[in-house]
Amino acid sequence: MDKLILLSENELIKYFIGGKEECLQILIDRHKNRIYSYILMMVKNQELAEDIFQDTFIKVITNLKKGKYIENGKFASWVMRISHNLIIDYFRKQKNLQTVSNDANDYDLLNSAKFSDTTIEDKIVFTQILKEVGELVEFLPDNQKEVVKMRHYMGLSFKEIAEETGVSINTALGRMRYALINMRTMVEERNLSLSV
Repeated sequence: MDKLILLSENELIKYFIGGKEECLQILIDRHKNRIYSYILMMVKNQELAEDIFQDTFIKVITNLKKGKYIENGKFASWVMRISHNLIIDYFRKQKNLQTVSNDANDYDLLNSAKFSDTTIEDKIVFTQILKEVGELVEFLPDNQKEVVKMRHYMGLSFKEIAEETGVSINTALGRMRYALINMRTMVEERNLSLSV
């Protein structure tokens, strides 16, 4: 076990895939504090953070065994991306639990272009837009980035964001405003088209 600790991430991954289960524990130990801290910062709930942390490594194990990890020396970033996606999935599910009844209205809510099938081209363009917006968010100052992620990825209200970050609602609103101004500037500088 002592010799295994000295191995690189790629070597540990190869040994784990080859059947040396203890190699995964070494990988987890190397990155658990950073990954758990990130999850906890995003969800602000210890039990939920622990669940998502476990789900993250279940997915890591599954993907490693399926050969879905490409050796590029960025194991921690790959695991972080998996945890980030699980956090987004969790908040999306929470948001989708709110249902609407079509019976309570005089008009058909579901008969709308909004709910019609999108074309493959629309999906590709939309995916590209999301990717570009996500990249822009990463260039924002940390306090602005945090507000954008909490508002748009986690679906929190500005009141909830203010409570979670320990600032006033006006400060949270101001950070969002500056984030949007900064992102608009970046869109113009890069000549990006962010419409479907």
